[in-house]
Amino acid sequence: MKFVPNMISVFRICLVPIFILVYFSDDSNNNIYAVLIYAVAAISDVLDGFLARKFQVSSNLGKVLDPLGDKLMTVAVMACITIDGLIPLWAVLLVGVKELLMAIGGLVLHKKAHVDIPPSNLIGKASTVVFFLVCVTLMLYRSIPDWAAILLISVAIGLTFIALVSYLIKYIRIMKSIDSAE
Repeated sequence: MKFVPNMISVFRICLVPIFILVYFSDDSNNNIYAVLIYAVAAISDVLDGFLARKFQVSSNLGKVLDPLGDKLMTVAVMACITIDGLIPLWAVLLVGVKELLMAIGGLVLHKKAHVDIPPSNLIGKASTVVFFLVCVTLMLYRSIPDWAAILLISVAIGLTFIALVSYLIKYIRIMKSIDSAE
């Protein structure tokens, strides 16, 4: 059981190129298949975290593989729907900036504070679910009006930035406690 969560994370990482190939395939049902792959990736994310916590088998490798799988799938989905013209490039850039800031903050915390990266909170989980639902909606309903697509992706990105602010507040508190302890 010790390695199962990590194997699930590796499986999710392997789904990324499959998602991209299926998304851009000539099959008339490619959007449905791509959504199914994305859903399997999302379910595997929940499953590996659940198993790691339930059986207390979290590992340093898992702490890298799990978010790596999430970020790779997010980037793949965003890139595909941007290339397909479903969302504008600025949306991908904003999500990219947010992910980069999260990664830098996590690395700084780990290096300077010698603490684990804080786990996701309710806002982060909610933004992930909304982001997933928006991307699925855009993939399944490609003829959605531009204004509606922009509105949906703006709501999803807005929530991800609210999550970023909540993590930033936690980050600042941890860094202040370290500075005051020195």
